[in-house]
Amino acid sequence: MLIQDIKSVSEKYSKNLNLKISERVEEMKNDNFEHYLIYEVLGIDKVEGHNIDLYQNKGRFLYKYAGAFLEEVAFLCFNYKFPEATKIRIPNDQGQRPKTFEIDCLIGNRAYEIKWRDATIDGDHITKEHTRVLSIKNQGYTPVRIMFYYPNRSQSIKIQKTLETLYKGVGGEYYFGDSAWEYLLQTTGVDLHNILKDIASSKSKNGGELNE
Repeated sequence: MLIQDIKSVSEKYSKNLNLKISERVEEMKNDNFEHYLIYEVLGIDKVEGHNIDLYQNKGRFLYKYAGAFLEEVAFLCFNYKFPEATKIRIPNDQGQRPKTFEIDCLIGNRAYEIKWRDATIDGDHITKEHTRVLSIKNQGYTPVRIMFYYPNRSQSIKIQKTLETLYKGVGGEYYFGDSAWEYLLQTTGVDLHNILKDIASSKSKNGGELNE
């Protein structure tokens, strides 16, 4: 039942993503392309410049839907094991903005933040997370961050290490990469990683191999 629910969610997100991408591609046909002049000045021809714009737009939708999808199915796994799992909002008691923070999954006193991947290089992100974690702690919850994919770039990795220190400094927990998948498996009994691999394999057109 759970596996079928995860497959249904994947189909929903896949359908909506492709619809949004199709709509944006159609919109771009009527775009003004005068800015391609600057691309050409910088050595990027019109065709390549158009493809860059096209994939940048596609990428924005893809990243948004990838994150929302993985958060939703991870919550399903928690909810499968812990029917009382819920999402709540808590007040920001450290500042005025934002007024509240969302807890992606609350089970008992464990407040989970679920991330598919966080590649930010914005230092303000640390300040916001610090405010968020302290607010969670002050509500009597243990902040737990689960991030399934670690960033590749050094500045983003540096920020993630800072966040890990932040979580652990208030008695929280931080799991990323393989440890995040393993934590979910050990906590819920659901091997989400392999379930998603099976779904991806069934949809793959070329075996998913990347040329080095």
